[in-house]
Order: sequence, then C-alpha cells, then structure tokens
Amino acid sequence: MLPNFITEVFVFMFILVLHTLAPSFPPKVCASAFAEEAAALLKWKASFANQNSSLLISWNIKPTKAKNSSSPCTWASVSCNIDGSVNRLNLTNSNVSTTLYDFPFSSLPNLEYVDLSMNELFGSIPAQIGNLSKLIYLDFSINQLSQEIPPEIGLLQNLQVLHLNENQLSGPIPEELSHLVYLTEVDLNTNHINGTIPSSLANLVNLTYLSLYGNLLSGSIPPEIGNLSNLVTAFLSSNLLTGSIPPDLGNLSKLETLFLFQNNLSGSIPVELGQLKSLQNLSLFGNNLIGTIPTSLGNLTNLTVLHLYDNQLSGSIPEELSNLELLTDLELDRNELNGSIPKSFGDLSNLEFLFLRENQLSGSIPEELGKLAKLAVMEMDTNQFSGHLPEHLCQNGTLQNFTVSNNKLIGPIPISLKNCSSLFRARFQGNRLTGNLSEMFGIYPNLNFMDLSNNEFYGGLSGNWGRCPNLAALLLADNHITANFLRGSIPENFGGFQQLFYLNLSNNNLSQQIPPQMGELTRLSILDLSHNYITGEIPSEFRSLQSLEILNLSHNYLSGFLPKALAELPGSLHINISFNNFEGPIPYGKAFKNITIEELRGNKGLCGNITGLQVCESPQLSRKHVNGKGFNLVLVIVLPLLGSLLLLCAFFGALKVCRQRKRKTTENVEDADLFSITTYDGRAMYREIIKATEEFSEIFCIGEGGFGSVYKTILPPSNLVAVKRLHLLPEKVYFNTFLNEIRALTNIKHRNIVKLYGFCSNSKHSFLVYEYLERGSLAKIFSVDEEAKELDWEKRVNIIKGVAHALSYMHHDCTPSIVHRDISSNNVLLDSEYEACLSDFGTAKFLRKDSSNWTTLAGTLGYVAPELAYTMRVTEKCDVYSFGILTLETIKGTHPGDIVANLMSSTPGNIELKDLLDQRLPHPTEETEKILISTIKLAKACLHVNPESRPTMHMISSLLSVGAPCRQQVGKY
Repeated sequence: MLPNFITEVFVFMFILVLHTLAPSFPPKVCASAFAEEAAALLKWKASFANQNSSLLISWNIKPTKAKNSSSPCTWASVSCNIDGSVNRLNLTNSNVSTTLYDFPFSSLPNLEYVDLSMNELFGSIPAQIGNLSKLIYLDFSINQLSQEIPPEIGLLQNLQVLHLNENQLSGPIPEELSHLVYLTEVDLNTNHINGTIPSSLANLVNLTYLSLYGNLLSGSIPPEIGNLSNLVTAFLSSNLLTGSIPPDLGNLSKLETLFLFQNNLSGSIPVELGQLKSLQNLSLFGNNLIGTIPTSLGNLTNLTVLHLYDNQLSGSIPEELSNLELLTDLELDRNELNGSIPKSFGDLSNLEFLFLRENQLSGSIPEELGKLAKLAVMEMDTNQFSGHLPEHLCQNGTLQNFTVSNNKLIGPIPISLKNCSSLFRARFQGNRLTGNLSEMFGIYPNLNFMDLSNNEFYGGLSGNWGRCPNLAALLLADNHITANFLRGSIPENFGGFQQLFYLNLSNNNLSQQIPPQMGELTRLSILDLSHNYITGEIPSEFRSLQSLEILNLSHNYLSGFLPKALAELPGSLHINISFNNFEGPIPYGKAFKNITIEELRGNKGLCGNITGLQVCESPQLSRKHVNGKGFNLVLVIVLPLLGSLLLLCAFFGALKVCRQRKRKTTENVEDADLFSITTYDGRAMYREIIKATEEFSEIFCIGEGGFGSVYKTILPPSNLVAVKRLHLLPEKVYFNTFLNEIRALTNIKHRNIVKLYGFCSNSKHSFLVYEYLERGSLAKIFSVDEEAKELDWEKRVNIIKGVAHALSYMHHDCTPSIVHRDISSNNVLLDSEYEACLSDFGTAKFLRKDSSNWTTLAGTLGYVAPELAYTMRVTEKCDVYSFGILTLETIKGTHPGDIVANLMSSTPGNIELKDLLDQRLPHPTEETEKILISTIKLAKACLHVNPESRPTMHMISSLLSVGAPCRQQVGKY
C-alpha cells in the first residue's frame, strides 16, 4: 500500500509543477499561432472589393490587455477548435468579391469546413488548395470561378463534401478526384466542364450525391458508375453524353433520383432499371432513345415522376405502369407510341400530370380517367384518338389544363367540363366535336385560353362567356357559328373580356354587323373575323384598340368608308381588309403606312397612293359644272375670302396655343412627379428634355414602337441620350409597361443590356432616358443594304454572343430570373463598335418560384415561342426560342420565315448553307464557315418544339464563348 501511495503523491506533485509552469510558455506559442492566422485572414480580407460589409466588421485586431487578443475565434463567420485554432470559415452570401489567390491556405492548417458560396469570387482555384489536408467540407458554389479544377484537389484526403457548382469552371474532371474515397457529395453542375466522365469515379464508394448536369461532358456514361452502391442521387442531365444507358445502373439499389435528360443518349431503356426499387424520380427525356418502354418499370413502386418524352420510343404503353400507385407525373409525349391508353390507368389515384401528346395513340380515351381525383393536367393532342370524351372529367374540380386537339373525337363536350370551375386552359381544335356553343359551356372564373376551332360547333355564345374575366385567348375559327353570335350572343358585358388579347372567329357563318363593344377589348393583339358574311361598317370604337397587331377583316361584306379611327392605331399593325365592299380613300396614318395591294384587293371603290390601287380624284376635279357658271363665279369670289379668314384665325389660334403650351409646360415642370436614378437632377432633366426636343417635336423622332416613340437629344454638358416617350395608352397598360421597364433595368447591369439613365412621369409626359446607341437597331441595319454589308460575319457572330450573354445573365444571374419576352431584331441595338445591347423591357417578366408564371401573349410575331399559344406559361425557354430566330436572322440578314418550320420539323428537309447566309456578304472563309455552321446548329436546338429540350441560355452563352461546336443531333442544319 505504501509504495502505491508514494507513487500517487509523486504524480500529483508532477502535475502541480506542470500546471504552475504552463503559463510561462504555451500561451506565447499559441498567441503566435493565433496572430499568424488572424494576420493571414486580414491580408485576404484586404483584397475584398467591399470593405464595409457588416458581417466582417469584427475582423480586426484591437490592442487590449485581454489574453489571446489576437485570436480570430471571436470574429463573425469564424469558428475554432478546442485548441483555439481556426477550423471553420462560413462566409456564404456575404457579398465577398475577390479572388482566392491571397486565401491563407498555408496559414490555416486545421481548417475542416469552408463555405464561401453565393459570393463574387473570381479567378481560378489555386493549387494551394491541396494544403488544407484536414478539410472535410468545401463549398465554392455560385460564384464566378473559372479555369480548370486543379488536380491538387486530390490531396484533400479527408474531404466528404465538394460543391463547386454554378461557376465558370472549364476543362475535364480531374482523375485525382477519385482519390477522395470519403466523399459523399460531389456537385459540379452548371459549369463549362468538358471531356468525359472518369470511370475512376467508381472508387468513391461512399458517394451518395453526384451532380454533373449543365456542363459540356461528352462520351458515354461509364458502366463503372453502377458500382457506387451508396448512390442516392445522380444528375447527369443537360450535357453532350452519347452512347447507351449502361444496364449496370440497375445495381444502384439505393438510388432515388436518376436524371439523364437532354443528352444524345441512344439505344433502348435497359430493363435492369426496373431493379431500382428505391427509385422515386426517373427522367430520360430529350434523348434519342428507341425501342419499347420496358414492362419492368412497373416494378418501381416508389416512383413518383416518370419522364420519357421527346425520344423515339415505339410500341404500346405497358399495362404494368398502372402498378405505380405513387406516380404523380407521367410524361410520354413526343414519341412514336401506338395502341390505346390502358384502362387500368384509372387506378393511378395520385396522378396529377398526364402528357401523351404527339404520338400515334388510338382508340377512345378511357372513361376510367374520369376517376383520377387529383388530375390537374391532361394533354393528348396530335394522336389518333376517336370516340367521345370521357363523361366524368373534372368531376372533382381539379382539372386545370385539358388539351385533345388534332384527333378524331366526336360528340359534345361532357357536362362535367361545363361545370369545371378550375379549368385554366383547354384545346379542342382539329376534331369533329359538335354542339350548341350557347349551351355547351359554363362560367370559368380561371379560364385563360380556349381553342374550339376546326370543329362542328354551331349557335352562339351564351352570356356566361362575358363572365370569364381572365380569358386571354378565344379561338373559334372553322366552325358553324351563326349570326346569333354577333347579334344576340355577344352580351353587353362582352367588354368584360379585359384580358383578351387573341380573338379568332374566322371561317364561320357570321352575318351581322361588328358590335361597337369590341372597341372595349383594349388588350386585343390579334382580331380575325375573316371569311364570314359580316356587313355594315367598321365601328369607330376600334380607335381604342391600341394594342392591336393583327386585324383581319378580309372576305366579308363590309362596306362604307374606312374610318379615320383605324389610322389612329399603331404603325406596327398588320391590316387585311381585302375582298369587301369598301370605298373611298385610304386614311392617312401610321396603321396604313406599310399596307400592300394584297391586303386591299377585292374592294372596287378604294383609292389611294398605293401601288396597284387607283389614285383618288381631287375634290375640285370631281365637281363638274355644278350649278353652271354662276356657281363657279361664287366659288371664285367666296373661296379666297374664306381662305384669308381661315388663315387669320389660324394665326391667332396658333399664337394662343403657343402661349398656353409655354405656360402649361412651366406649370407641369413645377408640379411634375419626377424620379431619377442617376446623378441627373430629375426636375432639371425634365426641363432639358422638353426644351431640347421642342416638346417632342417630330423632327427629333428617330423611331416608333407599339408603346412609344424614341427621340434623340443632348443633355448638358454634352451627353447624347435616347428618350422613349410613352404613348397615351389605357392607364393599366401604360402603368404596367412603364413600371415594368423601370423595374427590369434598375435591377440589372450588364454590358450587353441598354443602360437606363433616368425616368420621368407627370400628367402630361412619361418617358425613359437611355444611353444613345449610334447605329440603331439590328432590324434597321438589315433594311439598308449598304449598312448590312458593314456587318461582316465576325461582327454578326459577336452580336449573337452579346445577346446570348445578356440573356444568360438575366436568366441565371438575376434573382428573381427575368424573361425578356420580346427578343427581336428591333430590340437589339448596336453601338459605334457594333457591340449589341438588348433593349425594350416593357413586357419583361420576373419569374417567381412561388408562382405559376402564367401570362398573356407578348412579343413580336415571328419570334414568339409556339408553346405560348397553348400553355401561356412563360419560362426562360420562351426567350431561348426567340434567340434561335434572332440568331438565324442575324446570319441570314432577314427573318428566316418558312425555314423555321423546316428546322423545327422532326424530319427536316435538306437546307443548304447558302440558304441561311446573307447573300449581300462574300462567302465566309473555311474557318468562319465552321463557326457559322456550329452557330446555326445551336440556333436549331433553340427552336426545338419541346421547350424542355432547348438548351439553357447559360449553356448557349458558354458554347459561344468557348467556340465549342454544338454536338446535338440536329440534322444537317
């Protein structure tokens, strides 16, 4: 016992001595380490563009007597381990703008966690990243990092999470990544990474999450990926991958999500995918897959989403898919499927979305689908369906989107649809449906789009239609609608269609006069009443249709003089009044400025200064010998006197108006509601613009559009600006357009987006002030041969790049994303160096994640994405389509017109390169020709009929920047 006691006393005294001596040396050592870490972090902070961030105020060293005063452990976003050394750094979303070149990789050896996501980091990732040997978590996502991922990343032997997504990284995936065997998450999505997927990634046996989508990866999917037994999520979509889907993926027993869409994958769908019992989401759309849908997919009982659309799948729809009781979203559209819809689909009780359009399906639509209580969207267009529509559709009030156009359906509309208050969009056109329109439909408080054209409906519309307040498009062409429609069935509340922008009643049996109430439809963009038996005159109330872009009244029995009210409509209006009984002169005004004889022929009494039309006689020559010589003598005496009197009155009247105008202008300046977003003083800017443009005199006008006129002027001291003065539109239209453009341009700053200097609004004028771009619009340049020849191939490719960069910024770098909605050559302006700037954001839309983003049609005809005609849901892919049209126009020098339909066809005819080139320019060199062919292929990909299969603007911008060829299977061009 005694020796043990002595030993314990000795140990206790030894510990006591150590405790006494400890303060004399470890603190100095630790203090030195703390100081080094603090100094290193402060050196990196000194490189930040923003030194005033509230988050980083605590990053400093204050002289104090307190121990460890130099320790960064108390700083915001910094954490330390038990020894007082920095081990965590979390600066996510901290507005940090700098590089990683001064990051203290060597001075922070104990770092385990680094999160610098959602900042403005730029430059490359330094090789020194390999010094952080203890790192477990690394997140550099959502920044602007570029160049290749350094191979030194493979030295981070303890790394478990690697997030480098949403940057501008390029080059291949480093093989060294496979050394990090502890990795559970790898996210490299949305970069410019190219090359192949390394088969060595199979070494990452702990990997649960792999995201490589939105890059430029090519080659085949390595079968070795099937060895990642812990993989739960695999995102390989939106790349350039080829080859077949490896059957080995069927070994991934824990896999819940597999996204391979938007690649160039071929071959059949492996039956082995039916082994993935944990799979919840399977998306293979937008590839070149062939063969039948494997019946084994019916084994995936946990599946909620199955997307196989936009491939070349054939055969019938497997009955086994009805086993997927949890399925909410089934999309098989745009394939070559045949046969009928299995009746057992009525057992898919959780189904919300069913897309079968554009196949070769036949038979009747099963009545059992009426049992689907949660069904919200059912699209079955362009098949061979026959028989009647199911009786019980929408009996649970959930159906929002129902489209069955271009089939062989017969009979009436089911009563259940008549009472479907949830209905938002419906397309029935191109069938043989019948029934009385005044009885077939009810009140639809949410209805936005209805197309009943090319059927056998008759009668007129009931008064209920006037109580569809959100209706934006009503298409009833090619039916048997009678005179009742115009006389008795358009109720007094017809003007209640305040959202209506598209009304098509062509090819019917309408025979009464046009009701004046149509003038109340102030949002109308397209009005087609052609090929009817309509009589009477055009109502003068049409002057209120200031949003009108197409007016087709041809092939009717309209008569009388053309009202001057039509001349007050916008200059962009396309009018067709051919084959009527109109007479008299063509009114002078913007709406008739570009009218042709083709749009006037068939009216024997019309005259005017139009090629092919007889010239109007002067009033003096038409009066022959009226009342003999006595009358002529009266004219000789009276007319000069009247003329003199009128001139005198006009002089004094003009003098009075000038004085009143001057006085009112002064008053308005004093009372104006002025706003300014630049260093300009708003009130002074207003005065200067009114003075410089002589209150918007026509001599300063350099262009006109649907919503306003543009003037060129100089603001002191010598700033050349463009001023867009808005037309006096209906208050709501003006308010939306004016504020929309301000919202958009004050939220975005980009070299390829026109700069907004300021804006002013008062009771008399509303205008916006922009930078002036010397060369004007791309459309204007193309209209003048000499100017078009100045735009050589290099300039045109740079213009395409500039627009792509602007749209990529708006779609992917703005929060919320912004969709322009009116991409056209009229809205691309060029500066003195031919640099492109996107303009006119009056119809731009901010996309909200918590919103459906439904919209009315906007944009320039010929550029608008086709899906907007039936979905009315705006997405970034609408701009992508318009960009594709603009790209072809920039190369061709004119709108591609009918070529677009050929390029969009699933079996396009051969188009020679010369057909797509502007013949005013010399043929491109061999090197330039390769670039143009690659750009044309990219444009064709933008025109894909399926919006989801179009590339993103981020990918387009990336491809154009690096000059990589577009490898999508897009045919010859």
